[in-house]
Amino acid sequence: MTGIDKKKFLTKKRIIKYLYRHGSLSGTDIAQAFNLSSPTTHSYINELIEEKLVESRGKGESIGGRRPNIYGLVKNSVYLLGIDLGRKRVSVALYNNELQNISGTKTRKIKLGNDLGLIDDICAFSSEVIHEIGISKEKILGVGINIPGLVDSDSGISFTYLSSTDKSLQHTFEDKLNLPVYIENDSKARALAEWRLGLASHSKNALVIQLDWGVGMGMILNGKLYKGNSGLAGEFSHILIEEDGELCICGKCGCLETIASGMAMVKQATLELKNNAKSVLHRFVTDTESQISPEDIVNAAREGDQFAINLINNMGQKLGKGISYLLQILNPELIILGGTVSRANEYLLTPIKQSLLTYCIPKLREDTRLMVSELGKDAGVLGAISVVLERSIYTR
Repeated sequence: MTGIDKKKFLTKKRIIKYLYRHGSLSGTDIAQAFNLSSPTTHSYINELIEEKLVESRGKGESIGGRRPNIYGLVKNSVYLLGIDLGRKRVSVALYNNELQNISGTKTRKIKLGNDLGLIDDICAFSSEVIHEIGISKEKILGVGINIPGLVDSDSGISFTYLSSTDKSLQHTFEDKLNLPVYIENDSKARALAEWRLGLASHSKNALVIQLDWGVGMGMILNGKLYKGNSGLAGEFSHILIEEDGELCICGKCGCLETIASGMAMVKQATLELKNNAKSVLHRFVTDTESQISPEDIVNAAREGDQFAINLINNMGQKLGKGISYLLQILNPELIILGGTVSRANEYLLTPIKQSLLTYCIPKLREDTRLMVSELGKDAGVLGAISVVLERSIYTR
């Protein structure tokens, strides 16, 4: 590809992203946005129409002369790929330019760690999803990848998982997928999804707390995602709650995650069930191992199992104490609970609110709404898609 051809290719790609962001635009709008002449703009647009990427949408409103031609993206002309990595599973979904999930969300079990062979498995799984839809990879504008732990999204480095590589995790995935890739901490990505697509869309100061096996948090402060000095802000799960508490995976003792997470609930449930506590959850436990998941506990609670309800109540009380610190330091207008454990709804919300009555200044508590995410099980892949939107589509 010559220098002129590459410049044309990149400009056309920028026009596609600009139309993705704005919906429908006139040729004049596009020319002004990219400082192009009218003939050059219409040449690019005509090429994109021939390539079935852009379509004419009729005439716009006149502002004193001829009514301008309006252009927009053809439905299913371009796509975004979302990859949501959890500690025990990976979820992948392909979204079109109308933010419709056209592949369905596909999930496989994994064990997230530092085995770099997992990267090949994730890429192969993602390629399978793309192949099933039957689209060209050239139509994918970008790939968003969420991953737990400490992540510097600007440099594309993961410090906690899949970190033992000479290149950044972002560049490793880009080389294997041959697509633009954007890496982000999973909780920050979900905060972006809530801000762009969910309950926080009208909020300037919102905290999104993810409750799965672990506890994560993303922060929207003053109308943008807050990352902190090193990009690592939001490690809510590792604040000290219990003096001389259990050892946490971070190396400290008494962290919130050791007593108020899905992992902590499963550990407590397994211990008590082996001591013959009465619960429908007994079917998941043998003398040698436990196969309970946080989702199992939530489902049992929603079916009225008192043992499971007590586990969630205990978690909610301790989580509420941690949330009280957040309210008194950050004074958000909204806190959104997401993730598997949040589906316990009132079984979780009630003890959190009771704990806030004990630990939080009344005025700060009263000025903050506490809600459960409505993004559902696709919150993770929507977070990944939101990362691409934020890093690639919403910036020129």
